[in-house]
Formats: sequence, C-alpha cells, structure tokens
Amino acid sequence: MQKRTVQRGRPAGTTTFDAELAQAFGAAVRALRTERGIAQETLAHLAGVERSHMGKVERGEHLPTLAVVFKIAGALECSTTVLMAEAERQLQGTDA
Repeated sequence: MQKRTVQRGRPAGTTTFDAELAQAFGAAVRALRTERGIAQETLAHLAGVERSHMGKVERGEHLPTLAVVFKIAGALECSTTVLMAEAERQLQGTDA
C-alpha cells in the first residue's frame, strides 16, 4: 500500500474570504468604535495593528484572523461575544 502525501494549505482555487461576513464584521467594528468615540487610528494603535489594515477591516476588504478579532475586542474594551453579536446584528440587517 502506498502512503498518500499530504499537501499543506488550501486546494487550488478555494478561498476562505466571505465578502458579506467581512462587511458585517467591519460595520460592527465601526459601530462600536464610533459609539465609544474612538478614532480609527487610535483603535488601530490600541489593537496593535496597522491603521491601513484597520481601515480595510472596517470597509470589509479584509477578514481578520481570530487573533486580530481578540485584539480589536480588547481595544474596544468589550468581549469578543459583544463584537460578534454586533457583527451578527449587522449581518441580519443586510439580509432584511
């Protein structure tokens, strides 16, 4: 019996980016940030990410990693549960 080789990474042509989800998450970050009166640049600094990356997250151009989600939630002084609940609310708002 021949041993199968395991290829690392995603199969060619697949993606994990979901534009609708990215836009809902970005809108949630923006809503919580503005509610708290924090500038985007300040939030990026507090979260330890580049300001340009934070802008792309808020515009829904980038879907952040789990580590960045935790950093953003910490910078917003909320739990990831609150951040995700807001993202779900934003997602439901786009479905209606």
